[in-house]
Amino acid sequence: MDLTKDLVLATLAKVQGAAKLGEIAIAGGAVTIAASPEGGSREELGRAMRKAIAVLDGVSSVEVRWTGDLPGREISPTDPLPGVKNVVLVMSGKGGVGKSTCATNLTMALHRAGFRVGLLDADIYGPSIPTMLGVTGRPVSMDGKSIEPLSRFGVKLMSIGFLLEDPKAAVIWRGPMLHGALQQFLNDVSWGELDFLVLDLPPGTGDVALTLSQKVKVTGAVVITTPQPVATDDVFKSVSMCQKVNIPILGVVENMSYFIDSAGVKHELFGKGGGQAVADFAHAPLLGQVPIDQSVREWGDKGTPVVQAAPASSIARAFVEIGERLADLIAARHDAGAANEPGPLIDRSGGPGGRRRLPVTKG
Repeated sequence: MDLTKDLVLATLAKVQGAAKLGEIAIAGGAVTIAASPEGGSREELGRAMRKAIAVLDGVSSVEVRWTGDLPGREISPTDPLPGVKNVVLVMSGKGGVGKSTCATNLTMALHRAGFRVGLLDADIYGPSIPTMLGVTGRPVSMDGKSIEPLSRFGVKLMSIGFLLEDPKAAVIWRGPMLHGALQQFLNDVSWGELDFLVLDLPPGTGDVALTLSQKVKVTGAVVITTPQPVATDDVFKSVSMCQKVNIPILGVVENMSYFIDSAGVKHELFGKGGGQAVADFAHAPLLGQVPIDQSVREWGDKGTPVVQAAPASSIARAFVEIGERLADLIAARHDAGAANEPGPLIDRSGGPGGRRRLPVTKG
């Protein structure tokens, strides 16, 4: 049977609780479906629709582009990002857990799902976004006041890596200079109208997260970890910091969860349970478990995230489902009123005398 729009529609009509359908496009074996969740779960509906269409003869890939309005954060008159509905921090207290890889692929998953997305590389000392998205060039200013972000695959991008004369040179800045650069990225870049601005944060619990908590109302954070305790011990601290500065934890992604060899045997190289342990500690959902897949590294090194390069692959679908689950969670939080709840005042004075002292035991 030929692959036609009528066949796709007839197949989707059998999917229980299917979303309200829009335009259907077929290019070769690639099927793209525009749909509105109509109050249902994007993750569940998307998975059901992709599964139903994937078995049709001649189908090589299935993508769902979500339409309709996505709720966002409360934006004050002084907000530096007035056109951005949701500001999502991708963070981890630990280096080497694949945070930038997850940030770039989550960004592409949200974009391919139909959302307007920007990605800000907030790791001033170790910017990875230029490499992972294959972007070179310098941002320009059209009016002498604001900076135009670069663009790749339809996503707006900004990184300190775009501004360095020598990409191999170290950025040797003290806190105030880093703070100033972040303020410029927030205040002076023409981000325009976005559904999501994803921020790839550096490891640790230092100046970057604190600056962001003070300067912009953040929708929340996606915390990245790997399963083993050497990672989760530090990630717990990152969660604790978010709780102290009133950054909501939207969910946890366990990266490098397992590896499946050529014989189909599953190997949990870094142990198991770490992602769920962090999620339990954060009182947040485990958004997904991303396996070790060589194609993620290969495509990232080539400057094309795997979600863009191989959207039909199982590893790309893992990121797509995490993106859909994230959009569902944000919509649910907004409906429950959590997105606009005022947070507690944070005492950053350092206590009496304005000084912090390390808890060192006297000898």
